Amino acid sequence: MSSVLEKSLAIVELLVDHPAGMPVSSIAAAIDQPISGVHRTLQELARLGYVRQTHAQRDYALTIKLPAMGLGFLGRAGITDVAQPVLDRLATDSGELIRLSVIDGDNLIWVAVAQGTTRGLRYDPGQEQGVIVHLASSAGGKAWLSVMSDEEALARVSAQGLIRQAEEIGPNAPRSLTVLLQHLAEARARGYAVAVDSYIPGMAAMAVTVRYHGDGPVLGCLSIAGPAVRMTDERMAELAPRLQAAAAELGEAAAGSQYFQSKVRALDPFPEAEREQA
Repeated sequence: MSSVLEKSLAIVELLVDHPAGMPVSSIAAAIDQPISGVHRTLQELARLGYVRQTHAQRDYALTIKLPAMGLGFLGRAGITDVAQPVLDRLATDSGELIRLSVIDGDNLIWVAVAQGTTRGLRYDPGQEQGVIVHLASSAGGKAWLSVMSDEEALARVSAQGLIRQAEEIGPNAPRSLTVLLQHLAEARARGYAVAVDSYIPGMAAMAVTVRYHGDGPVLGCLSIAGPAVRMTDERMAELAPRLQAAAAELGEAAAGSQYFQSKVRALDPFPEAEREQA
């Protein structure tokens, strides 16, 4: 890392995964930077209101400022306004975890969630909003890849990495491009992508893409996830029509979001209505 900005962002991204805070020495070791330089950066971030020192251990932790800015952006962009009611209904109907991811540049990023199970066995991964989706091992990632050509899908996976760099990855995560392409072919034939014991051991998920007005550009992906013992093939087939209907509803509601409108304009600067008037 060379720039001050890059070092600052590395610290912020690290602290996102440690809400209770971390000592300076651990932060420096994690980002491979000298303690003295990390301490100066933390002091500057604290002055700007992005981090604080905890009273007990004097560790450094994020303040609420950055999450509040993110939530404010999602709200003003209209993402949560149009998406959350649909996610909440699907969560109640399915009794499982619902997640919406949106395309941002070359990445797929989780932005909204709804939990349908309030007790008993459930899949509850914690705070994933803002996390970049690993394409090859997740249902949402494979749903997005499945609407591309094999060549484009492989290029995106190669750029991100076939194997997710994490402490826990499922035993069924694709470990070869041949296996991944087989999963994508199955998703196209089935109408939805699945990931069982892939992204996380013991978890299963299914996902479809969200298209603007049903047949327009792909805006993101909608998924249902839960314990693999409950999310069987039969259960996923039963949930598929509801998942697809919710994705279609989101695609229609996207017209009310400034964020999604800007994405559509970027993908297609001359929408069909404008071409007809020309």
